[in-house]
Amino acid sequence: MIKSLKEWILVFMIIGVIMLIGNWIGYDILPWDALPGIAILIGISLAGLVIHRLLPFKLPSIAYIGIIGLILTIPGMPGAAQIVTYTTEVTLLAIATPILAYAGVSIGRSWFDFMQLGWKTIVIGMVVLLGTFLGSAVIAEIILRFQGII
Repeated sequence: MIKSLKEWILVFMIIGVIMLIGNWIGYDILPWDALPGIAILIGISLAGLVIHRLLPFKLPSIAYIGIIGLILTIPGMPGAAQIVTYTTEVTLLAIATPILAYAGVSIGRSWFDFMQLGWKTIVIGMVVLLGTFLGSAVIAEIILRFQGII
């Protein structure tokens, strides 16, 4: 467990630095403004991973992370307003970019395992991506036309 915790902290620190840089370059949010929000998000993620390892339930760790984040930001909870204030300084794309890059590297390292899934998995993945893209485009088109923007 201690080895895993050290690895998680290292990965989160690397991703946190990339998030700070992405936030700064892409959205002009200074690193010292975003640092408290990133630290909070890293802390919540670490807590969720530790709880996932300690509890015998078979819930995915993302469920624990989401529950912790939800509980900590319930209006009226001590510190909730401050957590929300700090985390609003971190943009979604600054978070998504390094995480998706890490996922891509993880798949790349186990390319042999990925190829063993078969060609059907690749076709299904492409159909899912295409459906998600087209669905997003249709929703955006409807909303933008409704608002009179296009």
